[in-house]
Amino acid sequence: MGTLDGKVAIVSGSGRGIGREIALKLASEGASVVVNDLDAGPAKETVTAIEAAGGKAVECAGSVTEEGFAERFVQTAVDSFGGLDIIINNAGYTWDSVIQKMTDEQWDAILDVHLKAPFRILRAAQPVIAAQVKKAKEAGEPIPCRKVVNISSLAGTGGNAGQANYSSGKAGILGLTKTISKEWGRYNVTVNAVAFGMIKTRLTEAPADSGGTIDVQGKEIKVGVNPNLLAAMEQMIPLGRGGTPEEAAGAVYLLCLPESNYISGQTLVCGGGFNI
Repeated sequence: MGTLDGKVAIVSGSGRGIGREIALKLASEGASVVVNDLDAGPAKETVTAIEAAGGKAVECAGSVTEEGFAERFVQTAVDSFGGLDIIINNAGYTWDSVIQKMTDEQWDAILDVHLKAPFRILRAAQPVIAAQVKKAKEAGEPIPCRKVVNISSLAGTGGNAGQANYSSGKAGILGLTKTISKEWGRYNVTVNAVAFGMIKTRLTEAPADSGGTIDVQGKEIKVGVNPNLLAAMEQMIPLGRGGTPEEAAGAVYLLCLPESNYISGQTLVCGGGFNI
């Protein structure tokens, strides 16, 4: 028996990195998962991995910033698994510059993926969750506790030089988290955030290891951290190292457990003891 047996989860940006590990973890505990990635290939790979381990998953590829995506994402959960219990807003990337060099395009792109997209997904989910709650009440059944976990960052809690756009988006998601926790308490939905510190993914690996860029809808975006800076950052972390995607997924999983049913509107920092 898994701790999430019978639950239906949607996880944005779950074809790679932290999102993939979140999807794998939720599925390993019994949840049926809708896997999303910008590209169909990585999404299918995650679905295949879940199914190979005996879990249930379907893909819903596409950009979370596209008009109509949020409704399609939520409806995929309803059509495939009959409902919706867990929402993980994880999709995102960085596009850094100091403010005097940051373009409107950079600003808008990062705010769209980190703040507007989660807003749209939550807005699309509300009618589905409200209908499920109404149905349970009419049948005289208990209303299960549903979960929302939004992904933030220490850049959102304390700012980070060169990331005015990313820091603003990740700070904004904390405000959205607190607001929706107040709006959705009546549905027995907990809404929390996890703020990650330095987690080792393709966005933080040294450029020599990661290739230096990622492709986002035809745009080559520079990623990676200078190896010397990376080493210096790790020395500032009390645990002495960056976290793994599996450890990051574990923090999200904690807020999906029944044991966290009375925790809402909070931000859990997953940073190895480093905080801002």
